[in-house]
Amino acid sequence: MLACYMDSTNLKPEVRESEIRTLCEEAVNYEMAAVCILPCRLAVARELLTGTKVKLCTVVSFPLGAELLSTKTYAAREALNAGADELDVVINIGAVKDKRFRKVEREIQELVRLKNDYEFLLKIIVETALLEKYELAYLTEIISNAGADFIKTSTGFSSRGVSMEDIETIKRHKSSELKIKASGGIRELDFALQLVNAGVERIGSSSAGYLVEEFIRRGGPLGR
Repeated sequence: MLACYMDSTNLKPEVRESEIRTLCEEAVNYEMAAVCILPCRLAVARELLTGTKVKLCTVVSFPLGAELLSTKTYAAREALNAGADELDVVINIGAVKDKRFRKVEREIQELVRLKNDYEFLLKIIVETALLEKYELAYLTEIISNAGADFIKTSTGFSSRGVSMEDIETIKRHKSSELKIKASGGIRELDFALQLVNAGVERIGSSSAGYLVEEFIRRGGPLGR
């Protein structure tokens, strides 16, 4: 069932509470993996998702990744205290361009240490549209070694979203434990299925409802 791969997403700055409620209700109806929303909308989403199978995901340092590490860890703790089950955190992309990979590694390690105090999934957003292939390869290895749960390809706010080339590069360099979340520009069912067949474990999309409904229309199974 496609729904169990879906992180149904609405990260628009102008999103209304009514839209968040609709997003959550749809995700519960189809038993999607998670909803991914802005931190300021966690309270209303938690109210709707408590007791369901759908996880509550939010973003940190989104969409630029340019905050200080202390700001990122503080925001992460605040989100976890507000009920988030999963965090999607944008790396310091400028540090990557400066070839300060150790700085990026320390950042991820500090976020992973939060697992000593909280039970949650950590997804690291690398924004593949802004990376050279060697940068993506090296970051994948860093994220694998640091112990994050997922590498996530994109914010959806850059010049492009995920490509199959991105996925293949990640697969060549990741550990067996690290999972892949593909995101950005996933609006067509055929592309979503191609990603799943390539080994992606999560798909972040603002078109999640449409994708699941199209999957069902084509005869896909309703259950997990």
